[in-house]
Amino acid sequence: MIISKKNILTKSFNLFQVVLIILFSSELFAQDIIEFSEKNKQWTIDECVNEFNLNDTIGTNVGYQYWFFNKDFIDGRTLKMSVAAPHSVTHSPHKHSEDEFFFVLEGKAEFYLDGKTIEGDKYSAFYCPRYSEHGIRNVGDTELKYLVIKKYESIK
Repeated sequence: MIISKKNILTKSFNLFQVVLIILFSSELFAQDIIEFSEKNKQWTIDECVNEFNLNDTIGTNVGYQYWFFNKDFIDGRTLKMSVAAPHSVTHSPHKHSEDEFFFVLEGKAEFYLDGKTIEGDKYSAFYCPRYSEHGIRNVGDTELKYLVIKKYESIK
């Protein structure tokens, strides 16, 4: 599948706008943003922009993932894209102490939360409260591409 650079850049810009809205409207990140701003770090544009590169993806059992920003970037806040093959799941439903958001870029997902499921298409969002059993799987005939937005609690 050949994807034009213009197409990737357009999707990345639209995606970035959605991510900013989610990140900055969430109380999950509000206190961290204030504390981070107080540190008065001077950021460069090179540190703040990450353009997708297929060569930097990490393979999984059913596709790949790409970390735009990993937990070492800013106080455990992360942004990752996961890609799953048709009719597959990256991992079984699970629980953890952090909240998590999923945002579907392409494909058809089945969202699982505490024993119940619902399907969502492109541009669907899914919030997973902390300690809830949750998961996402591809129920479509094409790749499922989705963002994972999370803040890890403990950073070393």
